[in-house]
Amino acid sequence: MADINLKGMGVALITPFKEDESVDYEALGKLVDYQVQNGTDYLVVLGTTAETPTLTEEEKKHIIELVVTKVNGRIPIVLGLGGNCTRSIVEKLKNDNFDGIDAILSVVPYYNKPSQEGIYQHYKAIAEATTLPIVLYNVPGRTGVNMTAETTLRIAREFKNVVAVKEASGNITQMDDIIKNKPANFNVISGDDGVAFPLITLGAIGVISVIGNAFPREFSRMVRLALAGDYESARTIHHSFTELFSLLFVDGNPAGAKSMLNAMGFIENKLRLPLVPTRITTFEKIRDVLRQLSIKC
Repeated sequence: MADINLKGMGVALITPFKEDESVDYEALGKLVDYQVQNGTDYLVVLGTTAETPTLTEEEKKHIIELVVTKVNGRIPIVLGLGGNCTRSIVEKLKNDNFDGIDAILSVVPYYNKPSQEGIYQHYKAIAEATTLPIVLYNVPGRTGVNMTAETTLRIAREFKNVVAVKEASGNITQMDDIIKNKPANFNVISGDDGVAFPLITLGAIGVISVIGNAFPREFSRMVRLALAGDYESARTIHHSFTELFSLLFVDGNPAGAKSMLNAMGFIENKLRLPLVPTRITTFEKIRDVLRQLSIKC
């Protein structure tokens, strides 16, 4: 198993669409360059923020190929590969081509609502199917079930290629429990931009960010300052984004991030159903905040 450094700010890449809803590969390529050139430590491809459930297998393949080619080894690439059919994920891990992929991000199974034992057995099967580093992803607001600290730690202790958890439970006590009791080779990554700063002060190693799509330079700086122990400077940047944190998600993800990138001239403000763009009122508020932050729009 190759080592991977997930310290700092990873960005959960959006998938740009054209007005006809086809994937805008040109815009995606420009976004990847923007990320690499502005301090992003690694990219997460085909995660929740990428609207992955609405993409065809062919589109997913093209997106992976484009990102791997564009990045060209400059920063690590983490691939979202999860689901609620364990057997399907295992088959993909055994048969797909993972050239250029440095790690897998795999979400807790959704909709089925497995027990804690079911979650453990799911990740056991995944860990045994690959030598790639695996990042667990706990996001009960989307999956319908919370992976407890006890289950997370059990998996972390038993499988050496499970290297981290992206924690988006919103439960600081649970996250702190994992940080306090984790093995040395396992790390906690914030799954929410808004709690990235406080979680780093507790011992998390960074964030997988949505806001980083638009502000890689500024947000990665905040993360680096916090990791270096310069909490005052990091807190100042954190507070400058407080209003955007809420605006980003008020109409769902990635609607907020896409409206922001549209206001900045990167992409069309287009999503695939069942997701729709932000309301006009939200979009105007985002534009106002961008102006206050002196971002051209």
